[in-house]
Amino acid sequence: MATYNQVTPEIIEELKKISGDRVVVGADVNPDYSRDEMPIYGTKMPDVSIDVLSTEEVSAIMKICYDNNIPVTCRGAGTGLVGACTPIAGGVVLCTMRMKQILEYDTDNFVVRVQPGVLLNDLAEDALKQGLLYPPDPGEKFATLGGNVSTNAGGMRAVKYGATRDYVRAMTVVLPTGEIVKMGATVSKTSSGYSLLNLIIGSEGTLGIITELTLKLIPAPKQTVSLICPFEDLATCISTVPLFKKAHMDPQALEFFEREILISSEEYLGKAVFPRNIGGQDVGAYLLVTFDANTQDAIDALVEQAAELVVEAGAMDVLVADTPAKMKDAWAARSSFLEGIEEQTKLLDECDVVVPVSKIADFVLYIKEIDKEFDFEVKMFGHAGDGNLHVYTCSVDMEMDAFVKQVDQFMRKLYAKTTELGGQISGEHGIGMGKVEYLAESVGPVNMRLMEEIKKVFDPKMILNPGKVCYTL
Repeated sequence: MATYNQVTPEIIEELKKISGDRVVVGADVNPDYSRDEMPIYGTKMPDVSIDVLSTEEVSAIMKICYDNNIPVTCRGAGTGLVGACTPIAGGVVLCTMRMKQILEYDTDNFVVRVQPGVLLNDLAEDALKQGLLYPPDPGEKFATLGGNVSTNAGGMRAVKYGATRDYVRAMTVVLPTGEIVKMGATVSKTSSGYSLLNLIIGSEGTLGIITELTLKLIPAPKQTVSLICPFEDLATCISTVPLFKKAHMDPQALEFFEREILISSEEYLGKAVFPRNIGGQDVGAYLLVTFDANTQDAIDALVEQAAELVVEAGAMDVLVADTPAKMKDAWAARSSFLEGIEEQTKLLDECDVVVPVSKIADFVLYIKEIDKEFDFEVKMFGHAGDGNLHVYTCSVDMEMDAFVKQVDQFMRKLYAKTTELGGQISGEHGIGMGKVEYLAESVGPVNMRLMEEIKKVFDPKMILNPGKVCYTL
């Protein structure tokens, strides 16, 4: 595998000629740049960090690093959960957070040009002011768009509108060699050779550094409403999910979660939104469903149809969040699940498997069968509409070594079951450095070899975000 050189004082001086006092060295480097939000996979301080400002600057830096065999890791907000932006080989970290301009709206073609450091939340709010919607809606609203594209983030609205990949029209990318390339175009379809654009999407910063994006927008729906549907138990809750599609309903979002994880989130927020007891009976699980439409009559009809559907399927009640304040509260609780878990947990790991929607109940029941074999607590929630489940292993009293060993055993069982059910080991978080071995077991040696060979074509010296996705150092 590749060998790397140290960052010498001479190289640092070359970098300073390009980036000035934004070249930060040694102990002055922000410790956040050593990790993402899942430090259990390991941390590593880079030798140098640079908060970059432009495509041309990134290109000039990469040429120096490529010529000198210096490893480079690119990061945005660092909100990932698989160690994808951890600089495990040291070297240089490039942070794109200062590249945060929304450059231009093209309302005739329904696209927007942005820099990669623009936060998802900022684009979402700004687009709405134009009467437009950027449909991808990952739970972490303060991730960067460059990071979203690099992991092909999914989110709550993927059930109706698709994942981030479906909204990337074009991009500017700096290759590990420093070459600047344009990929894609402002068109709705193409059959023009291999889709290099789609190779970069989801590649977790291993093939190139995204410095500009052209993203598809849609007209914002005029009406939205959310339904809170409590159930006595998780099995009944999950079994309701396929009924929405069978009834020709098209929810914008369709989420499930258990009572315990809701309590963690509401305690974190200091605000209770969801009912925990109905008619003297404890609620065990919930569906949170959102519909959108362009008229109030259409929304009213959807609410009536959905309420009848879930009550017939066993829901204890249906609560309608039909004002902006009620919807904001409901979705704030859902969006804070991870923060609530983190606040109450000392040791934490997670997976985000995706299975066919018809197999969600089988997978959830399997977790319930095996979680008693382990000393940690298991909490789960997920995008029920598209089969993407988030499973967290949590402990406040286990020793690290015992926790890591047991989690590995647990994850191997989960990933094997995922493969058996026809699923994949990650729906939106990616592979990073934390899931490489599990991916290899799932997809097999030929697929891993193909991915590594693609990596070598883009990055002959293997300097860009080394040791991630398809191979280990």
